[in-house]
Amino acid sequence: MGGQGGRTVALFDEGFAESWERRYGVAPAFTLNEVERFLTHRSVRRYADRPIAEETVAALIAAAQSAATSSNLQLWSVISVQDADRRAALAQLCDNQKQVLAAPWFLAFLADHHRLRQAALAVGENPTGLDYTEFFLMAAIDAALAGERLVCAAESLGIGICYIGALRNNPAGVKELLELPEGVFGLFGLCLGYPDPERPAEIKPRLSQEAVWFRETYDRTPRTAEYDARMRSFYESQRMKGDVTWSMRSGKRADDYHLTGREVLLEWLCSQGFNRR
Repeated sequence: MGGQGGRTVALFDEGFAESWERRYGVAPAFTLNEVERFLTHRSVRRYADRPIAEETVAALIAAAQSAATSSNLQLWSVISVQDADRRAALAQLCDNQKQVLAAPWFLAFLADHHRLRQAALAVGENPTGLDYTEFFLMAAIDAALAGERLVCAAESLGIGICYIGALRNNPAGVKELLELPEGVFGLFGLCLGYPDPERPAEIKPRLSQEAVWFRETYDRTPRTAEYDARMRSFYESQRMKGDVTWSMRSGKRADDYHLTGREVLLEWLCSQGFNRR
């Protein structure tokens, strides 16, 4: 739930208990309705024929800039891509994902060392620290925090989102298309659009809390068997093979073959001024 123009907006209508059960396969032992809209999140790939005003996007960018940022360095930027030809070219670089073309707005989130480097040089400082992996991590974390803060704000307005990791499939192509200088790297894309009510997205189950939330020290027990069993019905509802488990799908996704062009990233990032030390 969220506010827009003084009224309440419902992106999806599941309450706390229903969302919890869809995530974990069991009813919750408690209720906390104030966080229910965070539990209803899902990736939205099909959009209604309804524009999003630029003023709304400006407010969402303000929400993104209000996220935490390491030492206030603000090592991220974002490019909105609305030109039809550029969007089409970007969609091709992003594995031809249809939602990249269809979304009313597309945002490319960037790790950005260029701005700080230029600011430091202008005042006589030597920004050699930007060569270190730590600064790339700070940029990636800053951008991810900003992106997710924007997502939470968008969903409070009834706007659906879909992250696009395929922005990293062809870093050279993205650099050329978006005219990125050295020290700037496309981390992920973000589609924004009001969901198509005729083709709704579903809440995707998640690993149990016991599999990800440990007390005091790391628990090396995978605890994935229960999730593999629970995901069967979800896969089948999405017209996927239920006998191919999450562990099988994810294990295959982690092999070298499925890097889809991203195997060059270490060398590419170093060539662009990142992770040199």
